[in-house]
Amino acid sequence: MGQGRQGLGGSGGLMSVAGMPHAALPSLPPRSRTHAEDARAAGTARSRVASGARPLILAAVLVAAADPLAAAEDAAGYPAKPIRFIVPFLPGGATDVVTRVVAQRLNEHYRRQVAVVDNRGGAGGIVGSELAARAAPDGYTVVMGTTGTHAINASLYAKLPYDPVRDFAPVTPAALLPNLLVTHPSVPARTVKELIALARSRPRELSYASSGNFLYLSGALFTSMAGVDMLHVPFKGGAQAMPAVIAGEVALSFATLVSALPHAAAGRLRGIAVTSASRFPTARNYPTVAESGLPGYEAVAWYGVFAPAGTARGRVQRLNADIVRIVQSPEVRELFLKQGATSYASASEEFSAVVRRDIAKWAKVVAAAGAKPG
Repeated sequence: MGQGRQGLGGSGGLMSVAGMPHAALPSLPPRSRTHAEDARAAGTARSRVASGARPLILAAVLVAAADPLAAAEDAAGYPAKPIRFIVPFLPGGATDVVTRVVAQRLNEHYRRQVAVVDNRGGAGGIVGSELAARAAPDGYTVVMGTTGTHAINASLYAKLPYDPVRDFAPVTPAALLPNLLVTHPSVPARTVKELIALARSRPRELSYASSGNFLYLSGALFTSMAGVDMLHVPFKGGAQAMPAVIAGEVALSFATLVSALPHAAAGRLRGIAVTSASRFPTARNYPTVAESGLPGYEAVAWYGVFAPAGTARGRVQRLNADIVRIVQSPEVRELFLKQGATSYASASEEFSAVVRRDIAKWAKVVAAAGAKPG
């Protein structure tokens, strides 16, 4: 989804994933009772049902008591060997950088190498994502998915070899990456409202550059919601798209903050608005698209960890707890901000809801734009 070579602006070597000296894993809380005790409890429960206790209430009590035990058993001793973190894009892009940050911190936490990064780029993230979907659901293979691989691809590709909902167990998101709407300084518009009015008065005269499907669809969402007709000019990568806007060959672009902000500060581009729902912490002088003329607009790329469907819940919960702690740490928050992203973590159930929501959202944009894989 255009995230293979640009994004956070880091290189594949930004973070090392070298193993750390061996140390034992932190122990889990002791079990509250043994298997034999569980069996005796179940027998007592059955006798109470037979004597007239209400079955539904009893079943609820048993499930509530058993689930934490099952989760603890699933996670006991995990991870006992390195976890392969598949990056479905080439080294050096945003997905790669976010993954390496998480991997290094996991290694530091366990004081040994428990995370190994494996770049498997190709076909807009499909190659690596399919590899993860087909892996054994044992908690030792995960993938750093994106809005592209796990939301947009579902409608962009007619025959996707994996189902982003059915084939995966969401663990947690890790980062959000908004974009900046920029124009060439010659464009007579300084706000979103003025840009929309200009585009309506000059249909198909204004053009917007993109590099990758997500940035393209960010523009398509804008034109659809604003009811304007602008010419889309695709480029192979940000290294080609940005100079075209700076030279005035293309009127505007949706670009990553890390790539656009220096040019806006130097006056080579005019920053109009950020595409996130709220102002970006290190660029608060730029309003959001929604607040400055297009209510409801939001286009942010998320990056999140997925395990294969069927992975034991306890292992998903252990990974969730570890990664949430990492991305919410002050050090990682600051690192992401410097790279134009924000830390973003949640419970696995909440992340699952985000994936389903975004699949539906971007399917409408793809259909309206008649988008095809770029």
